[in-house]
Amino acid sequence: MKPHRGVLILILGILSFVLCGIFSAIPAWVMGSGDLKQMDAGAMDPAGRGMTQAGKILGMIVVILTILGVVVFVALMALGLLAGAAGQR
Repeated sequence: MKPHRGVLILILGILSFVLCGIFSAIPAWVMGSGDLKQMDAGAMDPAGRGMTQAGKILGMIVVILTILGVVVFVALMALGLLAGAAGQR
């Protein structure tokens, strides 16, 4: 049985939320998903399930918020609402 990486995934999730943004959010989400599948299959130590889930969820939240932020920014640029900030008015 492989040892869990719950602490690492949780740290990546926290870093993504506080400091590194999407650069550590995606690895937290991907690694968390993979590790949870391995825990469900019995190939990985399930002791770190809570930390793994928390890190994965933090990573998911940051990715979703980043995508929403980019969509809102692009929509506002398309509508011309941010043109004054860009010096185009």
